[in-house]
Amino acid sequence: MVAYLLGAVPFGFLVARARGIDIRSVGSGNIGATNVLRSVGKSWGILALVLDALKGLIPAAVFPVLAQQIPFLGFGETSAPIVSVACGCAAVIGHNYPVYLKFKGGKGVATTAGALIGIAPLALLCGLVTFALFFGLSRMVALGSIAAAVVIPVAAWLLYADQGQLIPIVLTVLGVLAIWRHRPNIKRILTGTENRIVFGKSKTDKSRRSEAKTEETES
Repeated sequence: MVAYLLGAVPFGFLVARARGIDIRSVGSGNIGATNVLRSVGKSWGILALVLDALKGLIPAAVFPVLAQQIPFLGFGETSAPIVSVACGCAAVIGHNYPVYLKFKGGKGVATTAGALIGIAPLALLCGLVTFALFFGLSRMVALGSIAAAVVIPVAAWLLYADQGQLIPIVLTVLGVLAIWRHRPNIKRILTGTENRIVFGKSKTDKSRRSEAKTEETES
């Protein structure tokens, strides 16, 4: 429950609100770091990204250690991986379906990445390389995230199956959930209307085209 409540803290929403913006009413309407970056600014988007990742990392890496220090819980060292996976998943679910915002949250990419640092760092590394490759080629955060959501479960089965099936199964479920949460992005990618990030500029392709059209009309 504590992991869920921590994961449900809508940092993207809070960061944007601190700047006087309701992130749900601008850009894609998503409370995640990508929309904060596009709609509020690069530094604020990075802050939201780090905070979202931390709320996945802390439950997955710290909570199992704390649980072992509370005798009446009965958690030993051998149960740490199970506690880590359970708390990491709870944090991701909290981000995706936050009780504080009527269960309307983000896509869970940053929070999942944070949790994977504590659960399966090698699988995360494979996912990050995949994300970097697809994002670098397309400049679409969503495409990179979807590709990583496919690769991470595959890497988990290859790298962690000899330790039991818990981690590969859980990461497969999280990967499917991440792809499911990206359904609108998949539709926009297929129709060629998905926003792209251009380094050094805070505006999306769509807004730049709109401004260019306005300038042509005015001239």
